[in-house]
Amino acid sequence: MQFRTERDPLGESAVPADAYYGIQTARAAANFPISGLRAPADLVTATILIKKAAAQANTALDRLDARVGDAIVRAADEVLGGALRDQFIVDVYQAGAGTSHNMNANEVLANRAAELLGGARGEYRLVHPNDHVNMGQSTNDVFPAATRLALLLGHAPLLESARALSASLAKKADAFESILKVGRTHLQDAVPMTLGQEFGGYAACLASGADEIDHAAGGLEELNLGATAVGTGLNAGEEYASQTIKNLARATGLRLKPAANRFRVTQSMGDVLGYSGAMRRLAVELGKVAADLRLLSMGPRAGIAEIALPAVQPGSSIMPGKVNPSVPEMVNQVCYQVMGCDVTVAAACDAGQLELNVMMPVIAWNALHMSTIIRESMKALRVRCVDGIEADATRCRELLDRSTAVATALSPYIGYAKTAEIAKEAVKTGKTIREIVLERGLMDTRRLDEVLSAENMTRPGIAGEVRKS
Repeated sequence: MQFRTERDPLGESAVPADAYYGIQTARAAANFPISGLRAPADLVTATILIKKAAAQANTALDRLDARVGDAIVRAADEVLGGALRDQFIVDVYQAGAGTSHNMNANEVLANRAAELLGGARGEYRLVHPNDHVNMGQSTNDVFPAATRLALLLGHAPLLESARALSASLAKKADAFESILKVGRTHLQDAVPMTLGQEFGGYAACLASGADEIDHAAGGLEELNLGATAVGTGLNAGEEYASQTIKNLARATGLRLKPAANRFRVTQSMGDVLGYSGAMRRLAVELGKVAADLRLLSMGPRAGIAEIALPAVQPGSSIMPGKVNPSVPEMVNQVCYQVMGCDVTVAAACDAGQLELNVMMPVIAWNALHMSTIIRESMKALRVRCVDGIEADATRCRELLDRSTAVATALSPYIGYAKTAEIAKEAVKTGKTIREIVLERGLMDTRRLDEVLSAENMTRPGIAGEVRKS
């Protein structure tokens, strides 16, 4: 490998000759060989969008030479189009605040823009990373703005995935509307319900989680661009901030706006924490659904087996013919990871001090990782599992008929205590609730059939209608 020599405030250092990044990026790569993880694609995209919007604003305000500004915009468009992505080499775990990430972007754009103007990489005579690409900016406003923007870029696909899964569950709820089954609480038999009601609850849980994420996204729309180092706007100005954010809003189609208080948005990552918390809530709802699908499909001979999940792969290396609920198992693992990421985000958000939270890199990576994995896991659950679920109506009815929980419908007629005695006797003797009531002469056959109708018990009110004199 051949190298070129570059200089920064710390002195000289070697940089790979063909690299578009420069000395500060090279130093960061050498300082932080930690995880092998790199900036998420959306964070790179968001950062480059900000650099492009800033260059356009500075050019329009006559602060930046038009040729230089145009070259930076052209270089940014190349990166936005997918080029030079391998030049963003800084590890996720880096110096605080994301200075290394910001300089990585500045150097890549400066070197490519210089090339477009006929210069060479590493010279920085025509286009300088700090003086030109970073004009009017600080890591302290670029990185939090990029984090918010990156989450917003992934918001619509995340929301779509959640709502599509909810819709798929709702479709199953309609298909299973008339299938009677026993409900379960505490993992014990409870009163009758329909399989459709159960799946309708799942659909509503996902829809509610999606709504909360959509609400939380509103807090991310405030950007502190123009705040520069601490919020005062030194070396930026209101015109620059306003124009840059307008450029971003136009480029992305997002409802972006200047922060009402730039000091708050520079000091605090609370809005990102709010979005992370909403994703955690969605993960909890999703994880519950996935776990329930595993329980309800348990079998096929020695378990509940009220539903059958699509077979997507062999389930055992030793037991031929075994098929596991592989997709819901994957979803549960993703949900646990999301919860762990949210803990990291919360702890890092709590670590903000005075005018800045320097833990932003780990906040950004975890929040964006959450968004990606929960989105893709919901998509896989919908396509590879929920859409193909089949119900076993016969099995559902068999388990319902064996349950003693139907005795609950007798309570308004014969009281709780006597109903409990009948349920206990049914468990002990193996007789049905109906047989015991008739043996004791507590109710005639016609009336008992009305009261113990499973269909009636799935609707609000008192089964069989209590008649008072």
